[in-house]
Amino acid sequence: MSRKKRRFEELEANAGKREEKISYRDPFQQKLGDKVEQIGSRFEGQGRNILYAVGALAVIGILIGIFYLWNSRTGASAQLALGRAIETSEAVVSPSPQPAGSTVKSFKTERERSEAAIAEFQAVAEKFGGSVGEKAKYFVAVNRLKIDRPAGIEELRGLSTSDSPAGKLSKFALAQALADDGKFDEAIPMFQALANSDDPIIAKDTIKFDLAKAYEKQGNKQQAADLYFEIAKAASEAKDQDGNSVPMTQTARDAKEKIDELDPERAKQIVEPAPANPFGG
Repeated sequence: MSRKKRRFEELEANAGKREEKISYRDPFQQKLGDKVEQIGSRFEGQGRNILYAVGALAVIGILIGIFYLWNSRTGASAQLALGRAIETSEAVVSPSPQPAGSTVKSFKTERERSEAAIAEFQAVAEKFGGSVGEKAKYFVAVNRLKIDRPAGIEELRGLSTSDSPAGKLSKFALAQALADDGKFDEAIPMFQALANSDDPIIAKDTIKFDLAKAYEKQGNKQQAADLYFEIAKAASEAKDQDGNSVPMTQTARDAKEKIDELDPERAKQIVEPAPANPFGG
């Protein structure tokens, strides 16, 4: 259970950060954007007088500049609102009140926490829309799983049709939910599609591990063992740019434990690298 929670928390955390990495503008767009932002900032706040002071083409440039300024500010506000909603979804659950003076957000039950988080994520989706809104809808769905599983699954199913980062995260969460419900014929192809994707957003070892778990639960022990072995063996042999061994990830160590259980003889081929000497040598 703790391993599943760990992977899920990593997944959520990464979902909130991914947007910055995929942002891209080509050199022409970058130059144009910088220029119109300068124009926009110079005239911002003068309102209607701008329309009488410059020609039509200049007005278009100014409006574009103002749009870029508004868009950047909205992006920051949207990310802040999304972050606050994520904090709510990860808040402490305890039947006991927090100590006097504590600023830690807490809820008495997981249901109360999920309901509060859903309300905040829905507000983000309605106010901002776009990619941030899509992320918020993903978080709504995964929190909905905790209080109305069928509804959460249907929301994930709708979101999973998108090829966006949030769509891929939704497909992974949907596959996990279906596998947990024993619907392996639906879940396994989703895991396979994500594992074969050039940019699945989620670490491929994480996807393969959950695919192996689905095979194992389905009763297909051989395919499960093959995948567990593949994950652990590759991780045990991984090297950095200097040719030094790389510590195995927790997912790889979990895979090694599974292959120890399912195929002890083959597990002997996996030798976890020794910890690096902090003093060199």
